[in-house]
Amino acid sequence: MDLSQYDPASLPDLLPLYYRRLFPFYQYYRWLNYGGVVKNYFQHREFSFTLKDDIYVRYQSFNNQSELEKEIQKMNPYKIDIGAVYSHKPNLHNSVKSGTFQAQEKELVFDIDMTDYDDVRRCCSSADICSKCWTLMTIAIRILDRALTEDFGFRYRFWVYSGRRGVHCWVCDESARKLSQAERSAVAEYLSLVKGGEETIKKVQLSDTIHPFIKKSIAVVEKYFEQYALVDQDILENKQCWEKVLALVPGAVRENLQRDFKKTRSSVERWEKLKKCLLDPDLKKGHFAAKEIMLQYCYPRLDVNVSKGVNHLLKSPFSVHPKTGRISVPIDLKKLDHFDPFAVPTISMICSELDNVSTKEEDLGSPNDGEPDIKRRMRDYRRTSLAPYVKVFEQFLDKLDQSRKGELLLKSDLKKEF
Repeated sequence: MDLSQYDPASLPDLLPLYYRRLFPFYQYYRWLNYGGVVKNYFQHREFSFTLKDDIYVRYQSFNNQSELEKEIQKMNPYKIDIGAVYSHKPNLHNSVKSGTFQAQEKELVFDIDMTDYDDVRRCCSSADICSKCWTLMTIAIRILDRALTEDFGFRYRFWVYSGRRGVHCWVCDESARKLSQAERSAVAEYLSLVKGGEETIKKVQLSDTIHPFIKKSIAVVEKYFEQYALVDQDILENKQCWEKVLALVPGAVRENLQRDFKKTRSSVERWEKLKKCLLDPDLKKGHFAAKEIMLQYCYPRLDVNVSKGVNHLLKSPFSVHPKTGRISVPIDLKKLDHFDPFAVPTISMICSELDNVSTKEEDLGSPNDGEPDIKRRMRDYRRTSLAPYVKVFEQFLDKLDQSRKGELLLKSDLKKEF
């Protein structure tokens, strides 16, 4: 059997090896323990496991890295979700007095799923993605990451590929983790622009004064729009396509544009005609229409309920997607435009790589016998395609550590002054 080709039926055989030798438990614990600064922070964190046949086990919690490791290696979950930090240990929630078990903190999280763009992408639908529509995820990360940093001042954002058709963001600043439900809702609403369900034709409405956040978002979209929407998606290719776009412009110019579109050949030319037509000074709000179309076709579509709830679960980084076999890996924002979801390693691929390395070592006679488990495991993932993604995670954790050291130094300096 070729281990590198993923077959969902092979998951029960691959997961024990993955959790035993490849999952980055050390870094994972380092992240969720946040330096151990707050007592019981890790111990009060909820983990949820989805087992074979969709058996769902909630309110798992662990005292330390070793306990977490042992339980995951024993249960071999198909999926791991991370929840909130509660007032009590989640595994004791049934023995706590009613009403006192409450979610207190959690990272501010965002979930962007490609299926929410089905009304505006032509290449794929439902759970399918391709390199043409993946640009939507790139645009979403660019817009949201800039806003989280510049508009809200959050410094520690951690972007992760979901393993199939979307991306997640974990905002890990202490101030973000302490946000109330109302505050999370306010952030999510501020970032939401595309409004209305399937029956709503015009989903973006700009006011006379465009907010600076929206202006900066339009600037991001503009960089990608021609290649993504006009070339790759060809949104004005034929009458059926351009009717959808013309439904978003003022009625007064639709007829003229219909005529003009028949005389032109490409989506790029038709878009230029549309923009020119909308510059007519007699058109009320017409000059906004092109921007509204661009935003409706390209602006991030958030699942706001995921962001609003403190106790909402979100799929864990380094979890395996059971259908694709792909690992939910961190995304390096420095190389965002080159991130390829189809190049992300599958569990079968990295297990195969490890198998090949182990076989070679056995043939040569391994010099590392008797080496402690943790060191061997750290070396194990480095021998596979998972290595660069763990490195991105480590770089993020280093920044978090540095910030904590800086805060501790600042506090000690302030104490000295008084």
